[in-house]
Amino acid sequence: MPSGLIALALGGFGIGLTEFLIAGLLPQVASSLAVSEAAAGWLISGYALSVAIGAIALTAATTRLPRKQVLVGLVALFVIGNLLSALAPNYQVMLLGRVVAALCHGSFFGIGSLVARSLVAPERKSRAVAVMFAGLTLANVLGVPFGALVGERWGWRAAFWAVTAIGVLALTGIAALVPTQTGRPTRTPADGLRAQFRAFRSWQVWLTLTATGLGYGGMFGAFSYIAYTFTEVGGFSSADVAWLLMVYGVGLVVGNLIGGRAADRDRDRALVLALLGLTVTLALFGLLAASPTASVLLVFLMGLFGFAAVPGMITRVTDVAHGAALAASANVSASNIGNALGAWLVGLAITAGLGYTAPLYVGAGITLIAVLVMAAAAHQARRH
Repeated sequence: MPSGLIALALGGFGIGLTEFLIAGLLPQVASSLAVSEAAAGWLISGYALSVAIGAIALTAATTRLPRKQVLVGLVALFVIGNLLSALAPNYQVMLLGRVVAALCHGSFFGIGSLVARSLVAPERKSRAVAVMFAGLTLANVLGVPFGALVGERWGWRAAFWAVTAIGVLALTGIAALVPTQTGRPTRTPADGLRAQFRAFRSWQVWLTLTATGLGYGGMFGAFSYIAYTFTEVGGFSSADVAWLLMVYGVGLVVGNLIGGRAADRDRDRALVLALLGLTVTLALFGLLAASPTASVLLVFLMGLFGFAAVPGMITRVTDVAHGAALAASANVSASNIGNALGAWLVGLAITAGLGYTAPLYVGAGITLIAVLVMAAAAHQARRH
């Protein structure tokens, strides 16, 4: 495994921690900065919105720069954002720090995935992307408990100081370990900003982005209310939710690694099967949510199938876009838009009084559409 991949994974871990740890710190932050919990919630939603915007804007703005140089700059932006959060004297500076840190998120994973695949042989490109995303999936497992633990012992600012330190380590590692020659954009049809946007003329690009958004939307729509499903339907106590979320996070890690390996063998088949597996898992979860044993198994499979498609989707969209970095970053934006769409649709189902299994059924419906879109994309690709 190239050492540069480890540095990229460390960067992904730090960025993932920043995204997830705030959920366990909101009460402390709201109290410390004298704002309502609703206002503090913008530290989460504002971050997500900034990810979607930054993924496109920063990638487009840096398209002609050497990719290693861009990655170093993005991680530096991440460090500055978290430093602002750690030092924030008021809510406005805290929100600014979250926005600054979020701007690098999408571009880091989009451009980083291109650099990661350049570090290995072509037949291992999806596995290389999976290694980079392993940092993100590990952060999903550790983020909320890490934030809650550090915040409880040393205060919420300590958590952001810790993430800032991880960012500095990642910055040093990328600068030292990622080869400079692999960090330069190659002269492909994707060179230049106009060519980057021309990649979006391809139906294959749009079908892949749509499948990504719907796949994420189905999984995270169901995940948004999973704690209520556990406690109100499955009979678990609120104290059980933490370890159940850890089980889900372990599923993400395993699915990411399996999905990368499977995508290197037969990518389109692996993507269709991953999305189909997620659809079946969510539907079964809705039917069996009252069973504690089934819930534990199915929440693990939910994470596994949900993230098994990620490495393949990233390599697929960049391949059909002829290496356009903007397409890789757009894939991250599509996932965040899908998250928002899924949460909104599931919220409508909850508001309509359909109960706490409804998110699972709504999620299954969304991912079923993703299966059909991905199958259509695979069929069209075979024809051509």
